[in-house]
Amino acid sequence: MRLISVVAATVVAAVLLVTAGPVPDASAERYWNKKVKCEETDPEGRVIPTRYGNGDLGWNHFSGKHNIKKCRVVDAALAGRVDRKSGGRLEYDGVARDGRRLVGIVVIVQYARRTADGEYDAGKGEKIGVITAYCKGVTKCPDWVNQ
Repeated sequence: MRLISVVAATVVAAVLLVTAGPVPDASAERYWNKKVKCEETDPEGRVIPTRYGNGDLGWNHFSGKHNIKKCRVVDAALAGRVDRKSGGRLEYDGVARDGRRLVGIVVIVQYARRTADGEYDAGKGEKIGVITAYCKGVTKCPDWVNQ
């Protein structure tokens, strides 16, 4: 009878392991496209990439969510000095103009190998770059910004 109990316990344990699936690696990074879409050098010599990224950061994030579809919009803000700095997080303010129309642009950069939360890694010797860009005061930038 004891042998049957041991076999039954082993079968239950094996079933639990199979149904639970593999245990994910706690240090696993989230997928994102590290390929560079555009790049700008700021006045202090920082070379800042705008990577394709994913839905959370980079070009794929802000080009859809915030309607910035031209590298020149991001590059114009990065061509100025850093307006706010906290560790590796840099914020640049810019302005988009079209005749009498004006809108403020904010570009947020992670000038470090990894994001602050550790979920993304650009690789040895690389910088994350532009995390997001948006127009101040609106969810989506006006279409004229991209013309």
